[in-house]
Amino acid sequence: MVDAEVGVTAGVRAGRVYVYTGAGKGKTTAALGQVLRAAIAGRKVLFIQFMKGQETGELNAISKMGLPIEIKRFGRSVFLQRRPGQSTSRACEPLDILLAYRGLQAFEAAMLGGDYGLIALDEINVAMSFGLLRTETVLELVRRKPPWLELILTGRNAPAELLEMADEVTEMREVKHHYRRGDRVRKGIEF
Repeated sequence: MVDAEVGVTAGVRAGRVYVYTGAGKGKTTAALGQVLRAAIAGRKVLFIQFMKGQETGELNAISKMGLPIEIKRFGRSVFLQRRPGQSTSRACEPLDILLAYRGLQAFEAAMLGGDYGLIALDEINVAMSFGLLRTETVLELVRRKPPWLELILTGRNAPAELLEMADEVTEMREVKHHYRRGDRVRKGIEF
């Protein structure tokens, strides 16, 4: 029996797959908003970042809140950037691939362990796009998601197969961005 109002089937909460993708800003921010909402409601949350190793204001604040949110980073503090018509500006190195797969292993262990109500995989779409993770490996793990787990995947260039299997997809579209004028990033605003 399904209770449509709360999404419960035979006592098991129905978890969904959410994808935040696109060229615009706000994918990580949207995921963090959902992470906070879940943690405040009493769910234990795991936030895994791929390809990011630098400190950020929002993650530092979350770690000080005392909410049931665990943060794990699997990346270096330098950016890999792909430019149109070129490979990455700093080529992917074996260490980048190793870190990405360690992040994927952490996700699999957490998902199968059953301790979390929500897991967010920040920038995993970019890790797949850059070839750090095999898309089919990630998709197979998403297919194995327990029915009660909420799962968020963020990053540009989400593969079409992931978009198809997701329950909810939000595409951030850049209309205008101050980077195009050459403006610098500002602490407390962009990071």
